[in-house]
Amino acid sequence: MDSLELTRRNLLRGGVAAGAALTLPAGFGLVGASPAQAFEIGDGVLSVISDGNLVLPLSFSYPDAPQDELVALLEANGLPTDTLVPDCNIPVLKTSDRVILFDLGAGPNFMPSAGQLGDNMADAGLDPADVTDVIFTHAHPDHLWGLVDDFDELVFANAAYHMGRAEWDYWRDPGTVDAMPEARKSFAVGAQNRMAFLKDSINLFEPGTEVLPGVEAVDTSGHTPGHMSFMLHGGDDPVLIAGDAILHHIVSFEHPNWPSGSDQDPDKGIATRTSLLDRLVTDKARLAAYHLPDPGKGRVERNGSVFRFVAEG
Repeated sequence: MDSLELTRRNLLRGGVAAGAALTLPAGFGLVGASPAQAFEIGDGVLSVISDGNLVLPLSFSYPDAPQDELVALLEANGLPTDTLVPDCNIPVLKTSDRVILFDLGAGPNFMPSAGQLGDNMADAGLDPADVTDVIFTHAHPDHLWGLVDDFDELVFANAAYHMGRAEWDYWRDPGTVDAMPEARKSFAVGAQNRMAFLKDSINLFEPGTEVLPGVEAVDTSGHTPGHMSFMLHGGDDPVLIAGDAILHHIVSFEHPNWPSGSDQDPDKGIATRTSLLDRLVTDKARLAAYHLPDPGKGRVERNGSVFRFVAEG
């Protein structure tokens, strides 16, 4: 087994329910989390609260991209060329009668650099008991595994939970574990264990549904079979909660046609990413994406034949 596969296994071994946190190779550091960042959308306020960050080998993230071009692009932007350290940004929409989380982080058993949502919510003055709704973009560990604590209790006990039907059906299918590549089987096992807590209460929806008032579900499958993004309406400009449909603040914009190693269907991921970037420009929508640099929000501009992310603080 080669060193890359060993690294992948270390990265993907992150516990199934409760248990030991994943151990990273020596030299992999942590990035500190920031407090909530907020901006207005209609009568509501959208904040971004950090869950920490991931630490991923570049070879895991973009194994099929042209490596010389990839390294040159990262060097030109002052970024490391061996490791990616994507932030984990959890959008929180507060309206007059709701507190809505879009995804809920990795919890304590995926990576030691993630799972910081609880501490950062406390710093932002947000009580888990006040969360009324959790809307999932998809069921990968860093978006779902924060559902329960080490005592198998729901962290957001008063919330209603919402997930796209295709995503729910895929991860709940007993055959999904066997169908997954060996390095990703823990994704499926961990998802099934956690989703069992919601089987009697989950609200399932289809693309195009208004999941909650002003929250439109947008089909952005490719990263996972049922990945959803959410367009928030009500302000002067719509805001897209993109989840992992857009992953990197340089690569995803300048080379949206490069395949991502984290997309389950890389070709579908490319098609989704390209059309989504085009829609963001055309609709003049703001963007909030899970793994862009904290706080992960801004706008998309065309830059000749490619795109550019313009961050907003």
